[in-house]
Order: sequence, then C-alpha cells, then structure tokens
Amino acid sequence: MSRLSIYSEHGGAPLETLTAPEAIAARLAPHGVRFERWRAEAPLPPEADQAAVLDAYRGDVERLSAQYGFQSVDVVALRPDHPDKAAFRAKFRDEHRHDDFEVRFFVDGRGLFYLHLGDQVFLLLCEQGDLISVPAGTPHWFDMGENPDFKCIRFFTKPDGWVGDFTGSDIARRFPSFDEFVAGA
Repeated sequence: MSRLSIYSEHGGAPLETLTAPEAIAARLAPHGVRFERWRAEAPLPPEADQAAVLDAYRGDVERLSAQYGFQSVDVVALRPDHPDKAAFRAKFRDEHRHDDFEVRFFVDGRGLFYLHLGDQVFLLLCEQGDLISVPAGTPHWFDMGENPDFKCIRFFTKPDGWVGDFTGSDIARRFPSFDEFVAGA
C-alpha cells in the first residue's frame, strides 16, 4: 500500500501518515508534487518487456507525454539478483536536485522517495500503480532497499535524462532506509 509519512527535517517520529491515494495527492499538490494511480489497459505478465509495458499504459503515457512535452520514455527494472544493485542504490541515496522534473511510474515493485520540502521531509512509499512527479529543483533522494525489486516507466524532457546536482547534505542519514521504513509498517 502506498504511504506518505511526514517528518521534521531533524528526523524523529512521523508528524503525519497518510495511506489513501487521494489524501496523499492532496497533501503533495501544494508543493507541486504530482501523485496519481494508473491501471494497465491490458494484462501484463511480470516478464513483460519495454514495448509490452508501454503498450499496457499507452493512454496514460500519451496523456502525460503530451502534457509535459516528453522527448523520451523508457522502462527500467532492477531485481534482487542484479550484480550492481548496491552501486545503483548508493547512487540515489544522497540528497540531490535536478534541473528538470523527475517523473516515474511504478509498473511493479516499490521504492521510497524522500522529498525535502521546507523544514519537513516527506517519505513516499511508491508501489505498483503509483506515479510521482518531483518538480525541478526539489531536494530529494530515493532508496530501493538492499534487494531492489521494481520496474518503472521513466519520462524525460531532455535526451540525457536526469543529472543530479548533489547538495552535500547528510540529511538522508537522519531518516529510515527503505528496508527500515517497510519493516516499521
């Protein structure tokens, strides 16, 4: 189940937790963060390739692409047996920003986005069917856990994709990892 937990930027216990998708979307919207749920237009087997995934979500992908002017869309998957999973995980676990917004849709599996919004940090557990759009310039990080298991559609307005501008902050160390967050559910 998708879950949004909001913390003080200093850490500690959550100040607020939401699980209803409509409530999550409403709480994130004032910060320019888009959250919505999609359903596949056709059955999708777990081994579906990029073409099958994009076909299953064609209507939503086309709608969003037209709205934002995406130049490219791809599908990325990371499974627990991937030999470079630790390196991929480490790459995204420090606070950073992008010059462009980051849009990701979870076809299957899950991951944890951390959004540093003002003096609070929003932890958003995204699962199958969740779309998140993080506005350009928003400090954030992402954790996929020690044994990542997800498939996502990624949307890009620039051919080179997202380039992270790391803040140098250690704020990410004050919050539960993906595995800790999920275990505490």
